Amino acid sequence: MTHWLKNNPHLLSGGFKGIEKESLRINAQGLISQTLHPHALGSTLTHSKITTDYSEALIELITPPFSDIRDTLKTLQNIHQFVYENLGDEQLLCASMPCGIDGDDSIRIAEYGSSNIGQMKHVYRHGLWHRYGRTMQAIAGIHFNYSVPEPLWEFLHEKSGKSQSLADFKNAAYFGLIRNFQRIGWLILYLFGASPAICKNFFKSRPSLMAQFEEFDNGTLYHPFATSLRMSDIGYKSNNQADLAIDYNSLDGYVESLSAAISTPYADYEKIGVCENGKYKQLNANVLQIENEFYSIMRPKQIALSGEKPTSALHRGGVEYVEMRALDLNPFQPLGIDEPTARFIEALLLTCLLTNSPEITADELRINNSNQLIVANSGRKPNVELVKNGETITLQNWARDILTSMQPICEALDSTETEKPYFETLELQCELVGNPDLTPSAKMLAAMRDMKKPFACFAVNQSAELAKVFAAQLLDAVTRQEFVNLAAESHAKQQELEAAPQLPFEQFLTHYFSQL
Repeated sequence: MTHWLKNNPHLLSGGFKGIEKESLRINAQGLISQTLHPHALGSTLTHSKITTDYSEALIELITPPFSDIRDTLKTLQNIHQFVYENLGDEQLLCASMPCGIDGDDSIRIAEYGSSNIGQMKHVYRHGLWHRYGRTMQAIAGIHFNYSVPEPLWEFLHEKSGKSQSLADFKNAAYFGLIRNFQRIGWLILYLFGASPAICKNFFKSRPSLMAQFEEFDNGTLYHPFATSLRMSDIGYKSNNQADLAIDYNSLDGYVESLSAAISTPYADYEKIGVCENGKYKQLNANVLQIENEFYSIMRPKQIALSGEKPTSALHRGGVEYVEMRALDLNPFQPLGIDEPTARFIEALLLTCLLTNSPEITADELRINNSNQLIVANSGRKPNVELVKNGETITLQNWARDILTSMQPICEALDSTETEKPYFETLELQCELVGNPDLTPSAKMLAAMRDMKKPFACFAVNQSAELAKVFAAQLLDAVTRQEFVNLAAESHAKQQELEAAPQLPFEQFLTHYFSQL
């Protein structure tokens, strides 16, 4: 790799980066908001940049993809500014794990209007409630979207000498990237995990889980060396999905195995029922209602047409980009992510792409998941060990190996920059590997100890500090008007959808799920 990279470093630059950032709206008392999504922000069904995830209070801010990460972050900054200008006395919670919740009933399921597609989104969330509880769905994270530069694809395809089409080559290589990220993605949890503690209220609907944790104080549970409890088995890792054998060795295998899970009945979900007295409790009683229910740290993505299933979109157009889902909100950053973090992720994903990636066996899949859970729960523990190629290795030694392998990638990426931002972020992460106390998860626990405050107080106080940052930087009039226009257009689009003739909802679902 090094030889061609030194001669063609520019090929690595210019991949498109987009960010999706979730945040929980909380009121002036620090409790989860019970209000509807602010009308001034637009329609959550049709707005391209501002929507909601599971709950009405879990706002999601979406940037388009840009080749320059600074443009991505500037756009995210502008979206935040507009949101804050229309939040009234509410603010966005800066942490991934929720606080200010009081059991499932305090979490209002998101609403998307009366159109069939809007109803489907709402019913899907009802299904998540019945299957997993609402509390888990109040967790927030950041998704980092990345597409490989087109000139690099063309170069790698030609260099491979393979007879397969460029499209098939790209699909295979994207899945190679995903497999390698499954092997080393735990590094993201160690370096950037920021959810080492949880409010006791989080467990109100699942009190049996509390026994797994130590008590930080009267209001907080934690693991002393945890990095990202969001990514542990009490967060988005579901026991119901533990035995799902999703195939990451090819696009066809992935689509087929995911489609099988969506069409295979599951006894526990059949007991819930699908529709009672005309009211839907879930979209179906299968292992997965739709593709999005399957949680993984990275998804292959293709931009779907209106009403198109994600697997159908992949089958039609192949992999357009990958969505990395392992990132917690950084409570010390106004946007939840900063430029060095984003540059490190880009370099890590390119390293995953350009490193040999054997097919994953069922055994290795279990080992990869186990490594992720170890790091999520105890990644800062001295001499913590993971399993690599069937042998144990300390986290620090493996992390140093990964960072060393990233050096030529960072040098190549820096070749088109005026300074050395990729090398600088690599050096920064080397420091965190050497000193776990510098990680966000350790700094968060240290701040809570210094304040002598529970997690909820830390999170609410820190959120208020970050809100001041946005209050001090108002949008310029032109940008604000663009957002006002986007909001108005989104409301008009939703009204248009709802005014159009609708199939009966049952027929609509049958048609949706009958797609190839």
